[in-house]
Amino acid sequence: MATAAQWIQGARPRTLPAAIAPVLIGTAAAFDLDAFKPLNAVLAALVALLLQVGVNYANDYSDGIRGTDEDRVGPLRLVGSGAAKPEMVKRAAFTAFGVAMLFGLVLVLITQAWWLILVGLGCVLAAWGYTGGKNPYGYMGLGDVFVFVFFGLVATLGTTYTQAGQVSLPAVIGAIGTGLIACALLMANNVRDIPTDMQAGKKTLAVRLGDKHARESYVLMLAVAILLVIVLAPGRPWMLVVLLLIPASLMPSWLMINGRKRKSLIPVLKQTGLINLGYSVLFSLGLVLSHGL
Repeated sequence: MATAAQWIQGARPRTLPAAIAPVLIGTAAAFDLDAFKPLNAVLAALVALLLQVGVNYANDYSDGIRGTDEDRVGPLRLVGSGAAKPEMVKRAAFTAFGVAMLFGLVLVLITQAWWLILVGLGCVLAAWGYTGGKNPYGYMGLGDVFVFVFFGLVATLGTTYTQAGQVSLPAVIGAIGTGLIACALLMANNVRDIPTDMQAGKKTLAVRLGDKHARESYVLMLAVAILLVIVLAPGRPWMLVVLLLIPASLMPSWLMINGRKRKSLIPVLKQTGLINLGYSVLFSLGLVLSHGL
């Protein structure tokens, strides 16, 4: 039986900023449109967090039963380590998905945007299909697309829409930015796992790009995400506050380029998660401070 601490570790708390970041940005974009709705924002945050936890448990289960995690370097995997039975982890994943859909349904009832039910179902199917099922797209190098679309575009623009009934250029720029940083987080994870993923036949984008180019893509994604706010600077000068993240991005970028031992890349996960959270806070602050100028 896994302990409570192991279940928490299995939920991979370091990845949770990737769920909160788009909601913060989407809410700030709604505020910029004079349409901030606190309850809707809280519901969107709960949906995003629970979907992230569900994805993490689902990946733990699917990779565990395939043997992908048998020689893993990094955070604890419940199934791969034998700490929990596969069915228990699978049940935890679908419990998280179910509760996320419940909060999502409440949000739909409030907004009367019934088409969002289809979006929610798409999120759950995509979350499970990442490493689950007979042909998981995460094993074909498409996991990064899922992360960018759902933890970038859908989460951010969906949050803005459920409050403002529309989206805006800042929402789109923020969605692209946080989506790229979330992809960088996934890339850091997958670069570390290239040797074991190759053995297991898991052809992630990092495997397909190769070690060198995969590491370089991490730096490129961070750079584009941060510098993209310059597009908004002419009308919203406070958006340049996001550039303060450049110094914070130097260390994880250096580790990604120069860290040859697999364990040396583990801290990059936490650092990238914090960068994503910092990006969302500074991006939101820039929008709030620029509002009305």
